[in-house]
Amino acid sequence: MFRKRHLAGIAAIAAVAITLTGCAGSDPGTTAGGTDASTATSAEAFGGIDALVTAAQAEGQLNVIALPETWANYGQIISAFEDKYGITVNSADPDVSSAEEITAATNLKGQDTAPDVFDLGTAVALSSLDFFAPYQVANWDEIPADNKETTGLWVNDYTGSMSIGYNSNVVEAPTSLDDLLGESFRGKVAINGDPTQAGAAFAAIGLAAAQEGGGSLDDFQPGIDFFQKLNQAGNFLPVDPTPATIASGETPVVFDWSYNNLSVASTVDGWKVTTLPGVAYTSYYNQAVNVDAPHPAAARLWQEFIFSPEAQNLYLAAGAYPVTLPALVDAGTVDQSALDSVGELPSELVTPTEAQSTAGAALLAEKWAAAIG
Repeated sequence: MFRKRHLAGIAAIAAVAITLTGCAGSDPGTTAGGTDASTATSAEAFGGIDALVTAAQAEGQLNVIALPETWANYGQIISAFEDKYGITVNSADPDVSSAEEITAATNLKGQDTAPDVFDLGTAVALSSLDFFAPYQVANWDEIPADNKETTGLWVNDYTGSMSIGYNSNVVEAPTSLDDLLGESFRGKVAINGDPTQAGAAFAAIGLAAAQEGGGSLDDFQPGIDFFQKLNQAGNFLPVDPTPATIASGETPVVFDWSYNNLSVASTVDGWKVTTLPGVAYTSYYNQAVNVDAPHPAAARLWQEFIFSPEAQNLYLAAGAYPVTLPALVDAGTVDQSALDSVGELPSELVTPTEAQSTAGAALLAEKWAAAIG
């Protein structure tokens, strides 16, 4: 499954609670070395990385949420973390949205089953700062300033470009948004979730806003207007795409991140991926530590691992561009074969600023339901 945004309301949150209930963990707080792991802002607070590893191994568990195994290579990343440190990763409800990650943290606060870490779309991350604990990884300086909150409340980890995956046995490759309004795309065009809750769907509207609005993300209204026209033409398909719906032909055209569509292309016959000419939309996902993490040392060790060359190259191997890619290239530690396979990001890029993401989210919350209702 590559979904990271399944919307099932209260039922999904109940499932989160049920799935996590079976996880065991230690109480957060002072480690054997006298460090309060829940307030540590760097590995130095533990006395260095080795001491952090020891504290995390004493906890023995890490709770993650909303990490599908085929999304940006998280299956291999989780396995690599477990193998390296001997810490059990409890992966709960991989299909929930970014917004539902925060809801789960609220519902499970104070329990040893709560998520320790988050992987969130930008709009949700920026509206949820009270849920995060500041933490700066050892290679903090390798992360560009624009890709992190100054204290480490959130840090960008990977990105891709918003692409269109399509069944080449059913439709021809779209070369513009206008193509999608044509008769041959009737009832065929889906997006990956609800844009008011899911980062991938939010980005689909952002791409349309940029392409329809002259390359600007200052106003998401042109993107909403495009999908309203798509819906009025009978071409918008209100079905959340999955590998199963794609393989069956139920969702033959899908707006999604390039790494997700590329993953499908490796398994589904006829599935191809295109990035529309003109401006391309990118947006990083964000790592954050739960301020109430039941395994605070393991949560911080996870951050150290995520931003290490090992995990950053695992993102790249799946077609996601890691945030430390320039540093990896400069140091000669990049997986060159993976980089050659993925290729460079499109040259004409737009990425929403904090203000643009916040404004776009507010506008979608106000107008999306009516536009496609």
